[in-house]
This record gives sequence, C-alpha cells and structure tokens, in this order.
Amino acid sequence: MRRIILYIATSIDGYIATPDGGVEWLNEIPNPTNEDHGYKELLASIDTVLMGGKTYHEIIGFGIPWPYKDKTSYVVSRRDSNVTPNENVHFITEDVIARISELKSEIGKDIWLVGGGELTAMLLNANLIDEMQLCIAPTILGNGIPLFPGKTKESHWKLVNSKVFSTGLLLSTYQK
Repeated sequence: MRRIILYIATSIDGYIATPDGGVEWLNEIPNPTNEDHGYKELLASIDTVLMGGKTYHEIIGFGIPWPYKDKTSYVVSRRDSNVTPNENVHFITEDVIARISELKSEIGKDIWLVGGGELTAMLLNANLIDEMQLCIAPTILGNGIPLFPGKTKESHWKLVNSKVFSTGLLLSTYQK
C-alpha cells in the first residue's frame, strides 16, 4: 500500500500561507547554500502529487511551467478547471475519500500531499495521511491560512526524525 505524505512548510505560529494564499514569505528566509530541506529526497520517493484546487491555481499563478511533469497529479476540486491540459493532471470532483483510498491501494511509489489546508484536514479526519514532514520556518506570520484549518479530529503521531538546517528551518517527520 502506498503512503500519503504531507510535506509542507509552516510558520512557527502554524500558518502555511498569508491570508491571500501567498507563500512569498518563504523566499525571505536566507538560503545562501541553496539547501533543499529534504525536497529532493521526497520527490525521489513519490510518483504522484495530490493537492486542493486553491493550491493548484496558486501554482499556476506562479507563471512557471508545470513543476510536476514527471509525476501524476491529482487535484481535488468542486469542479474540473484544468488549465494544464498538456500535463498529466487529473481532477477528483466526486467521492473524494473513496477515490483517494483507491489511489493509495494502487501499485506505485508514495503520494505527496502538496496542500492545502482544507484537503489536509479532510484527509486527516479520514485517517488517510500516513506521514507528515513539517518544515517549520523561523517566521511568525501572525495571520493566514492555518496548517490544520477547521476541525480536525484528535490523533496521535510519533516523531521519527528531526533535522535542523543552516537556514534555521526544522524538518520534523511524524508517522502514525
């Protein structure tokens, strides 16, 4: 069975983006050695990316080529609004939990849950996330989109790894 891995950056105060969905604050963290914070290792372990519609449109808004060309991408959204028709992007618009459960049971590498917060909460509540890699940035945003918005049910996780980078970011890995 494939695992769903949440790999996401968060501020010290638990926000993944500014109130308008912006993540530019991550670029303000000095990174003179171009540390990847475990990103390349994550990418090597997955063949599928999973994200919410807001995250999808945020990525499109960066004005760059689709960054997951060598992965199969799934977007959970209320409607199919694919603006990347030449890429391997599929929309999940119905039976979200059942469809994601099916994805987990397919043969392949692990699945990266890119974001966003609503989808993360939904999958946490359905016990579909197997691992969380939280890259905690030395930043306080004070307001924004929380890592776990709304109501998530109580769950217990085991810290299996923790690594501090020269940038001040802390990558903490938790498993069920």
